[in-house]
Parts: sequence; structure tokens; C-alpha cells
Amino acid sequence: MIAIIDSGVANLRSVQKGFERVEADARIVEDPLTLRDASGIVLPGVGAFADGINKLRDGGFVEPLLRAIEEGKPVLGICLGLHFLFSESEEFGHHAGLNVIKGRVVRFTDVAVSGNGNSLHSRLKIPHMGWNRIRIEQQAPIFKGIPDGAFFYFVHSYYVQPEDESVIAATTEYGLRFTSALWRDNLFACQFHPEKSQALGLQLLKNFASLT
Repeated sequence: MIAIIDSGVANLRSVQKGFERVEADARIVEDPLTLRDASGIVLPGVGAFADGINKLRDGGFVEPLLRAIEEGKPVLGICLGLHFLFSESEEFGHHAGLNVIKGRVVRFTDVAVSGNGNSLHSRLKIPHMGWNRIRIEQQAPIFKGIPDGAFFYFVHSYYVQPEDESVIAATTEYGLRFTSALWRDNLFACQFHPEKSQALGLQLLKNFASLT
């Protein structure tokens, strides 16, 4: 059974339906003790970082989740779930994350930046919303059968900056090149929404389910 953590800040049913379409047993869980018996864990989320991380803590999910990661259980973070894994977020103030991945969550600026760091003075729409392609930096197990340059669906105003670039599994261009997926051992996370990304998104969910 794959446990989908009820963070209170996500369309959990759409994630569950995605797993159902690839014939994986995924259940939305409100009891943190359930994580102990799950074969894999999904940490979804949309909305504000502070609300989401506080609901995780209030729900008692933090310690069981950290323990599961340490024990090697497959874990997939989606969108805000990716952000939760980082040390800190600057979204509407300064907020501590789970500190599983050293680094920060920062906001897109509204001006595009060239490769040499110069401003291009072109206005970016924030949030970054819609289809965009990923560049696969590491052939993580969740990318099996997914081609480099594949399109996925994004909705976000903030992105992650990991201190250790070796965890970056994919990047995406939007005014600058940002981390759109990461991979470290049993830990996977993506900025995009696989449950909204049609066939290739379902392939990613299927790949994760196969690891559990």
C-alpha cells in the first residue's frame, strides 16, 4: 500500500486516482502511524508553505516521515511536497522546512535572466503555470520510459535551490534554469504535477509504484 499523506493542502483525490489508473494501491491517510506499514509514501501539496508544514507537524506526520526516509522506504514529494523537504522557505516570511535536503525555497522574479546572469527585461508571468519541458540530468528510476525533453504540468511561484547539486534529477527553463525534480537514494520529488500530466505523468507514478 502506498500512503498519500493528507497534508490538508492538496487535491489528494487526483493523486490517488492517478495511482489507481496505473493499478497501484494508494490510500489517503490521516493517521501518521499508517506510514509504518506502507510500502511507499507520497507527500503532495499545493498552496502556502507555512500552512502546509504546520499541518504536517500538527498532524504528527513529521517524525514518522523522517524515519521512513532514513529507513530507505520510497518517498515521492509532489509540488509543495518537494518544498517541504528543504531547509527553509522564503514564502511569505521565513519558515523552517524538514531539512531533509539542504537548501532554500525562493520566489521567481518577474524578469528573465540570461545564462551570463544579465537581465533580459522580459516579463515573466508568475505563477509559472502550464506545460513545460524537463531536461533529465540524472536517469532516476522514476524517469524510466520518459524521454528527455518531456512536457509536464506546472503550477508554482517558488522553486527550490539545493546546496548539493548532485541531487538534481531534472531541470526546467522559466526565466532561469531551476530544479524541477530531485533524486537521492530512496527519495524522489518533483515540482510538476504528474497526476495532471497525462500519459507521461502516469508513467512516472507507475515507475514510483514499481519501487514500492
